[in-house]
Amino acid sequence: MTPFEDAKVAAAYEALPEETRAGALMLRELIFETAASLPRAQPLEEALRWGQPAYLAPKGSTIRLGGHKAARFALFVHCQSRLMGDFTSAFPGEDQIDGNRAILFNTTDQIDPTRHGWLIARALTYHL
Repeated sequence: MTPFEDAKVAAAYEALPEETRAGALMLRELIFETAASLPRAQPLEEALRWGQPAYLAPKGSTIRLGGHKAARFALFVHCQSRLMGDFTSAFPGEDQIDGNRAILFNTTDQIDPTRHGWLIARALTYHL
């Protein structure tokens, strides 16, 4: 697991319910792994936005992780970007989606490194 550099971010993960935390931590690792393969997504910043763990790249769009009222955990992207539209066009009907802002998960086995890594990579390089 990638170590936390910010104690406030670590505390935000600790405050999540166990099932939410497990999924969010898996997505966190996927974000770091994806960013490591993208030199133009460096340096990756991990911070809190709206009280949730957030991931920002110099020319990217913010990714947030956390709970959701309709699922155990979610990967959020900026709702005014084209990210979710592109994702649902590339992978129609494969995920539970909340409009143009989030992919919803109930179990960690729903995380697909290829499919969700595709969205993460696009978010981290959105403004390139």
